[in-house]
Amino acid sequence: MKTSELLKMIENDGIKGEELAELLVKELTKKNLKISTAESCTGGLVSGAITDISGASSVFDLSVCSYANHIKSKILSVKEQTLSTYGAVSEKTAMEMARGIRLLSNSDIGVSTTGIAGPLGGSQYKPVGLVYVGISTKDMLYAKKLLLNEERNCDRQRIRSLAVLGALYFAYRETDNL
Repeated sequence: MKTSELLKMIENDGIKGEELAELLVKELTKKNLKISTAESCTGGLVSGAITDISGASSVFDLSVCSYANHIKSKILSVKEQTLSTYGAVSEKTAMEMARGIRLLSNSDIGVSTTGIAGPLGGSQYKPVGLVYVGISTKDMLYAKKLLLNEERNCDRQRIRSLAVLGALYFAYRETDNL
């Protein structure tokens, strides 16, 4: 999913990006649900967006910033085989991170981010701007592939901000199923 597609989805739902964290916390509170985050490329920005909202302590217990693969494996239970076969930036890793944080924290929703924010680290197959957002609930496990580098002069800060937006949006949408 490209940046424009993500922003259009959010807009079509009648949501302003800057309101997403607040809407997520309100929905989680209303339904008495807990959320946890496992972040790599966003470095704690998703959990920061959530905890910036007053009342977040009733819905948020844990975040793990797992830049290193050995932390993804040791703390979040990402399989070594997943990391060696698919890499840290992959759909499978994002899903295992989301499931791992959900199980570790005993939350209702686990959300993860892993990607390449740049400016270095990209390749032909995994370009700068490639981000996977993982979502885990007791009944669902999936990852969304985001290509967040289509904007002209898209830099590291913008890619990370868009990844946070995607993570908050997909977590918010998942509350409808809980």
